[in-house]
Amino acid sequence: MTARVVITGTDTGIGKTVFAAALTDALAGCYWKPVQSGLDGETDSEAVRRLGRIEARRILPEAYRLATPASPHLSARLDGVTIRPESLSPPPVEAPLVIEGAGGLLVPLTERAVFADVFQRWRFPVVLCARTALGTINHTLLSLEALRARSIPVLGVAFICDEQADTERTIAELGGVRILGRLPRLDPLTPDGLRLAFRECFELDHFREVPA
Repeated sequence: MTARVVITGTDTGIGKTVFAAALTDALAGCYWKPVQSGLDGETDSEAVRRLGRIEARRILPEAYRLATPASPHLSARLDGVTIRPESLSPPPVEAPLVIEGAGGLLVPLTERAVFADVFQRWRFPVVLCARTALGTINHTLLSLEALRARSIPVLGVAFICDEQADTERTIAELGGVRILGRLPRLDPLTPDGLRLAFRECFELDHFREVPA
């Protein structure tokens, strides 16, 4: 079985899709977004394909595509769709698979299930993407607690945005977690710039250590 890694975040809109695009590109892997909420404009799968320059065949179709841009449980209700978390299983592929959740760990999929419940069933190593801005220490430590309470393996934390050395060090020490690297703010955000920044800021061997 090929390696599988889950990308989640401490919050929504922190750049985990950008990170997922860079990682999928670096691993020459496949990408899967189980649940997409919001279909107006570019979806996360489309963004990963564009930013990572990923071949269309390596972007796996979402299990659920919901029109309303909201939490999946609400989006599904408004769209008249029933999400069945127990049915979510990664498609079989021959390459490394990067799986991206929606928002944070406790984002509800249904009235009774959150994303972390699915990650707990899968037991794949998780990369936790975190901001470096004010408030991230609390959010990141709480997310680590949620992962460990469910015995979900944590590969490490990937920071996104400007350097905050004390914040990053504090999370590493208090959270007892490996810091995988920091993806800087990229303006403009281009495929070439993203590829270069990822390779300069992350050790790919850390991700190749992911067990199959």
